[in-house]
Order: sequence, then structure tokens, then C-alpha cells
Amino acid sequence: MKLNGSEILLECLLEQGADTVFGYPGGAVLNIYDALYKYSDRITHIITAHEQGACHAADGFARTTGKTGVVIATSGPGATNLVTGLATANMDSIPLVAITGNVGTSALGLDSFQEVDICGITMPITKHNFIVKDVRDLADTVRKAFYIANEGRKGPVLIDIPKDITAAVTDYEKKTPAPVINHNPDDINEQIDRAAELIRASEKPFIYAGGGIVSCNAEGALGEFVSRIDAPIALSLMGQAAYYNKDPRYVGMLGMHGTKTASLALAECDLMIVLGSRFSDRVALNTKTFAKHTKVIHVEIDPAEIGKNVKPDCYVNGDLKYVLSRLNDTLEQKRHPEWISKITEWQKKYALSMAPIHDVNEVLPDYVIKTLNDLTDAKAVITTEVGQHQMWAAQFYDFTEPRTFASSGGLGTMGYGLGASIGAKVGNPDKTVVNIAGDGSFFMNCNELSTLAKHQIPVIELVFTNNVLGMVRQWQRIFYDKRFSQTTLDRGTDYMKLAEAFGIEGVRITSKEEVRSGLKKAIECGKPCLVECVIDKDVNVLPMVPAGGDVLKPIMEISLD
Repeated sequence: MKLNGSEILLECLLEQGADTVFGYPGGAVLNIYDALYKYSDRITHIITAHEQGACHAADGFARTTGKTGVVIATSGPGATNLVTGLATANMDSIPLVAITGNVGTSALGLDSFQEVDICGITMPITKHNFIVKDVRDLADTVRKAFYIANEGRKGPVLIDIPKDITAAVTDYEKKTPAPVINHNPDDINEQIDRAAELIRASEKPFIYAGGGIVSCNAEGALGEFVSRIDAPIALSLMGQAAYYNKDPRYVGMLGMHGTKTASLALAECDLMIVLGSRFSDRVALNTKTFAKHTKVIHVEIDPAEIGKNVKPDCYVNGDLKYVLSRLNDTLEQKRHPEWISKITEWQKKYALSMAPIHDVNEVLPDYVIKTLNDLTDAKAVITTEVGQHQMWAAQFYDFTEPRTFASSGGLGTMGYGLGASIGAKVGNPDKTVVNIAGDGSFFMNCNELSTLAKHQIPVIELVFTNNVLGMVRQWQRIFYDKRFSQTTLDRGTDYMKLAEAFGIEGVRITSKEEVRSGLKKAIECGKPCLVECVIDKDVNVLPMVPAGGDVLKPIMEISLD
């Protein structure tokens, strides 16, 4: 059958099961958008207020559904507006396909209107990218892009399509997508056997799991593994929702803002088992001292990550789901009652909590998030921006279901969350979706409230307003002798009037007694809703380990004097 390039593109998206795309039209993608008009009964397109919001939406869609996110942008500034979103997805290994338009092939390289070398720009922040210069190559290029995005360590792939290619006509033949196969090394079973021997010999094992668990849908295998070896488990920020948080063996996060229990477990364990995590500087902090007292097993699909930051005593390079399944089949049931009892004692002694700074009726973030947790039965999809609120969400919300957390971990992208929440809600229409933000991040993406209103996407935008850049202010308090340079915002915005102007619901919470009723109203209204939650500017995120510090020595208290 003969189709033009735009029609071939959309047919290939449907081949791959991609029936939802996010984007923003422009001159170089007019042919694609004309085809989208004709395919509107088969492909849902969500237009955002900004291309960056569309890219984050595709990312949030991918994280919370397990599918590949798709975003479309025009050439020039449309394409460059995707850069932050692509870098965010790349750092966190999120499968995403970005489709950009470009000037016609005859105008490439001539500094034509709205022309940029988007492949050159994005080469360091994508897993792979393509420019299609022959319409006959288009279908196979799209198929390759989806395969690459999902094979091995997942990531974003960009396809740049000149405008004349989207109009050119050629033959199209539908093909069934090739199954994604992660090719394990020939000696992987020997690697697994070596790891199993260390696990059998351990009396105090400690598991640390990251985003790799979520990426390969290994949550079930992880749960069985934790039970089989009877070990405490900590999660990275990217690993949130990979394990049932209400299990007594779960000790919280490890690292800069991890729990005291997780630090003590690391300090006393005789074996650390690291699953699908890359020992980032926010976790290992000081690699010269990290886990030097204990043996380390590292299970990781990307060989480049093994030994890069922390040298393991034993490693398994391969598909995490396969590795865990084989370990579960190989290992005998273990019991470590004394070790687990000690963990339980620490959890009680060092439970995370916040004390009022001024007044017992003041709004504290832990109470807000715990109340949200209660009202949603710990089953909401939580997205976040980046800052203090991000850590509070990870610390105090009990994630009980897979793929219910989306946050920018590696890049730390302020402005990520609202776009991600749009994608999350579109991909999970039956779930409550809440984006937790601070007022610093909020002003980087509040234009996307118009997207919620236009499409009537019932996302709750929960903004902790303290009129400061809270996390930066916290660092300035500790390390810069309270020189609060440019971190006091005081923008004077009336959030309720802003909500009204955008055409969405508004709720304002200023006291503890208003928290439950305010959140309940937002959840039950069934509409997009902006919740302003006013907190004190000096509420801090604790525990905290300074950058480059010893993860075993967290700061538990910060003086406000």
C-alpha cells in the first residue's frame, strides 16, 4: 500500500502499540499533524502549553504505564525545547521516542528558518538518534527507534524527519514488532552462582534496589527474593514503588536523605546486594568510604556501570528479572531473626517524623503527605518536582503498587512533575494522580495548568508554598553561614486567583485542621485542582548527609538559631 511519510509514521506508531502522543504543532511537522487529524480515532494527541511539558508528559506516561512515551515537536526551537526532557529521560533510563520535524532535505545545513542540528545537539543525551533522508527508510527507522529505546538499559531515542520526507510517498507494509530480547552474557549463570554462594554465607544481608527493578517489571521477583533471603531492603529515589513499603523489612531510602535505619543497616551488614542501581553520588556520597567494611554484589544490565563508582566483590551483568528469578529458584529459604529484630528496633527508634517549629497547629509536610496517603489508601500515582517536597514525598508516602512514582532522579529537573502528572493521568485514567511541588518548581511549569483545564485532566497539583527555594536555603543555612542569596521568592502570587484564571478548582490550606478536608475536597471534586499548602520557610529535610560525606553519619538535626 502506498502512503506518505506522515501516514507511515503513524502506522508504525500503531504497530508499536503507541496510541497516545504528546506534542505541539509547527511548520516543519504540519504534514504529520495533518495525518494526526485523519488518525484521530486511533491516536490520541495531547497538546501541552510548551514542548518541554510535552516531553515530560511522555516521560511520565512511560514511567507509570511501562509503555514507550512518544513526543512530537517542530524544528528549531520546538526541537530544542525537548532537550531538558530528553536529558531527564536519559539520566533515568526511560523509554521514550521523540519525533522532530526539520526543514526539507535540500535546505539542510543552510541555516534555514527554524533549522537546527537536533541530532548533533541531543547526541550526548539520547540513547541513539536518527535523521531520515529517504522516505523508504522511515518505517524501519521508527521500528529500530522503539526497539533501541527498550532493549538493555532503556532510554530516549530521537527521530528527526525533514518536511519533504513526511510528504513523500512510498510503499508501506505492516510488520509485527520484533520482541525485545536482552542478551545476557554467556557466563551469566556462573556469575549468578557466585552471587548465590555469597548470599548463602551471609548472616546479615542488606538489599539496595534501584530503578532497574521498575524498568524491567521485576517487582514481583524482588518481593520473592527479599522474603527468600530474609533481608532488610532500602530503595533509591528511582526505585520508589518497586517494593511494598508497608513490609516490615522495608527501611526507606539510602543516601543523602535516607533513613537512619538504612544507614545503620549498611553499617552492620556483612553483605550488600545492589540491584539495578548505579551508586550515584547522592547515594554513595563518598565512594572512598562507602561499603568498604562489607562485601558487595552488584547486579546491573549496563556493563559500563559495574565498577564505575564502587568496585563490587561480585557482579552479575544481565537482565535483572532473569537474575532474580534464577536466584529465587536456586537459593534455599533463609531466616535471620536476630538481624531482622535489630532492624525493627532501629525502625522504631529512628522513625521519620517532623516536630512543629512554632505552633502545634502549623502545617507540616509529613502530616500532609501521610494524610494524602490515608485518603488515597496509598494507591495514588505520585509525581514530583525537585527539591524538599520531592524528598518528603519519597520519605512519607507509602508506595504499595508498582509504577506509582515518577520523579526526576539523575538530572534533578525542576519543572518536571506537572508535565509528568499529565502523562501519568492520561496513561492511568482510573487512578488518583497527584503532583507534589514546591513554589520554586511550580513557577517553572504553571503554564501547564492550562493543559489540565483544556483537556479536563483531573490531576491534583499540591504546592507546598514557603516563599523560598527550600532545598537551596537549607544548604545555605548549613554551609554558607545563613547567607540566603536569591533564595527568598516572595512573589506575592494569589494561588486561588491563579487557579480561577486557569479555569480549575482551587483549595488553600493554612492550618493543620484544614489538611484533611482540603485534600479530601481536591480528591473528590473530579476536576483539575490546585492545592496551595502553606508551610514554614525553615522546615528542613532530615536526615541529611552532606555531599561527599559518610553515608553512615547523617545529620539528624539542624539548628534554626
